[in-house]
Amino acid sequence: MARLLQHIIEDPRPCSYLPDASASLDVRVLVDVSPQEVDALFERGWRRFGAVYFRPVCAPCGECVTLRVVVSDFAPTKSQRRAAKATAHLRRVVGRPIVDDARLALYRRWHQNREDARGWEASVLDADRYRNDFTFPHPCAREVTFYDDAANKLVGVGIVDETARMLSAAYFYYDPDYAKLSLGTANVLGLVADAKQKGKPHVYLGYRVRGCASLAYKETFGPHEVLVGRPEMTEPATWRREG
Repeated sequence: MARLLQHIIEDPRPCSYLPDASASLDVRVLVDVSPQEVDALFERGWRRFGAVYFRPVCAPCGECVTLRVVVSDFAPTKSQRRAAKATAHLRRVVGRPIVDDARLALYRRWHQNREDARGWEASVLDADRYRNDFTFPHPCAREVTFYDDAANKLVGVGIVDETARMLSAAYFYYDPDYAKLSLGTANVLGLVADAKQKGKPHVYLGYRVRGCASLAYKETFGPHEVLVGRPEMTEPATWRREG
């Protein structure tokens, strides 16, 4: 049974995704959360990093829309099929999340590239923060890694949650030198394949924000469903199909 340690509603602040917009999160620190409880939270638009669960409460906007891929009907686009072919030589491994020098170095290279290309704020993620956000002990926590064995290097890392009914993509970072391979797309395709093999109906991709280049791509995976509103835990969740 989940135990609530802290509950915060953020004061409005500048939005990280949309210029001239404000943002606010409902943030809850929870421990002892079962996979069934995670399932119910994600079904209602929550996300997880470590022991922190959050979802937007920016009432004037509503651009952060929770999106999930319908696994049974998924049909890759031509560009997605190209990404699968381009990354077929990479070794993909699924396991428990860990922190080490290779992951920290890869994350820093990737984030520095985003800072230079998209004006992101500098990252303060060190080993302790990485451990808290990505490797916090949790029954749902998974890690997907991509290796280029020919170059003897780690080139991509995905942080994933797994419940009985879904796989949820929480975060993905990769070597900027491999950007042309569309590793982010390959990561989602791999999760869809995993979900299909395990009989899970959905892959959750988090929030689609059409005005944000880093998040708008999610609706290219279809068909998909989007969550209607922000239901409370005592309310049923309604999803609307798109594509």
